[in-house]
Amino acid sequence: MRTTAVCVLVICLVTVCAGQSNPASSAARSWRQQHERPILDELLAFLAIPNESRDRAGIQRNAEFIVKMMEKRNIAHRVLSIPGGSPIVFGSLPSPGATRTIVFYAHYDGTSLDPKEWATPPYEPVFRNGRVEDGAGVMTRPPAGSPIDPEWRVYARSAADDKGPIVAMFAALDAMRAAGVAPKSNIQFVFDGEEEAGSPSLEKTLVANRALFAPNSVWLMCDGPVYQTREPLIVFGTRGVMTLDLTVYGPRSELHSGHYGNWAPNPALGLSRLLASMKDDDGKVLIPGFYDEVEPLSGVEKRAIAAAPVLDKQLLQDFWLGSAEGGTATLNELITRPSLNIRGLSSARTGAQASNVIPATATATIDIRLVKRMTIARTQQVVRDHLRQQGYFVVDTEPAAEIRRAHPRVVKLEFTRGAEAERTSMELPVSQEVIRTIESVRGPAVKLPTMGGQLPLGAIIRPFNVPLVVVPMVNHDNNQHGPDENLRIQNLWDGIELMAALLTM
Repeated sequence: MRTTAVCVLVICLVTVCAGQSNPASSAARSWRQQHERPILDELLAFLAIPNESRDRAGIQRNAEFIVKMMEKRNIAHRVLSIPGGSPIVFGSLPSPGATRTIVFYAHYDGTSLDPKEWATPPYEPVFRNGRVEDGAGVMTRPPAGSPIDPEWRVYARSAADDKGPIVAMFAALDAMRAAGVAPKSNIQFVFDGEEEAGSPSLEKTLVANRALFAPNSVWLMCDGPVYQTREPLIVFGTRGVMTLDLTVYGPRSELHSGHYGNWAPNPALGLSRLLASMKDDDGKVLIPGFYDEVEPLSGVEKRAIAAAPVLDKQLLQDFWLGSAEGGTATLNELITRPSLNIRGLSSARTGAQASNVIPATATATIDIRLVKRMTIARTQQVVRDHLRQQGYFVVDTEPAAEIRRAHPRVVKLEFTRGAEAERTSMELPVSQEVIRTIESVRGPAVKLPTMGGQLPLGAIIRPFNVPLVVVPMVNHDNNQHGPDENLRIQNLWDGIELMAALLTM
């Protein structure tokens, strides 16, 4: 671990020395150093507003807070919504004579939580002098004018995902105006209030307000963490995702395993065999046709992956793993491929609650990560065909007694959600411009064609057919979606400089 920390420090020092050729980011740094306290005060006030996606009242309060931040900066704004959807806060800064629009996307809602799992209340932001996992303590906020240790962290829900980036955008704009630096492009902001719920209304809301958005635009999605080495990261796509539940049926009700064992089929064993038929020991999906529609990576994309730092050995140590799937392929290579993951299994009871029974049912929840050109409809079909090839009668609703009696193997297949993958070419002129701009701030960046997770890129690309690039700024160890989410203050400062550069691109 000590060697890793030294490597990270060396990389950060080299990166800082190689960067800082961007005038807007340099101006932002100078301005930020004189205004750290008000920047943090605005962030803390924002973080104190509960923002779980399902809490409509809280989401509305967050939207109103963003509107006030825009009014403070004379940003023309509207709150966009459709029936049943959460508000999207839209802002616009026209630039005279500009022929291009840059749209900055982030979300202000957060994932659900259990306050009892947090070291301190999730909506009462606090400073800590490091990671809570390492025993870092709560720190008193320094008095106005006192320096703030950049290694401190702000702990609160959505500090990193994505309220910190939103505050960084506005602080960057403040810094630019103070320095007399104007954007060269029209600037727009789109702040989503239901991303953590899958952005179900985003595409419809954007389409309903299509007239607000110029066809000649590039979208920058300010979500996600930087690379694990703390180097800047630029991502050009995300995998899609679809989820499904499989339920295998045994007897009508649980049977005594002594009286009926070796006679009544056990659905837990049947489900285990069915799941084992879907992947081999090295993680390759065995469903026929699963990989047939995958779009190959380009030469540029392959070279970008090969150039990215490989941290697999350290990650194995950190995660207490004795091996990894994928053969000799690295994590960065593997997240560009489709995957099948068992999220969870349930059948009867375990441990002290277990009974000596043959279960009545066994259920597994699965997620499938899709890559470009894989469609949800076709992937659903190859899964359904595979279940039938394994000898199962496939239903999509609870099977009646007649069906269960008529077929030796019955499985219920339920698809619950889905989003297809999107990827912007790294070779587009605008993609190369984004790379040059970001690298002018902090030096060489890690460039990846796709990230492993899913963001609502499709909801933007489908209606507008625009290039979209993901430009993260927060620390990689921010506990995103989990208890004790945090934002390292240096990442906030770096993010302000990054946003200033992109706002003047």
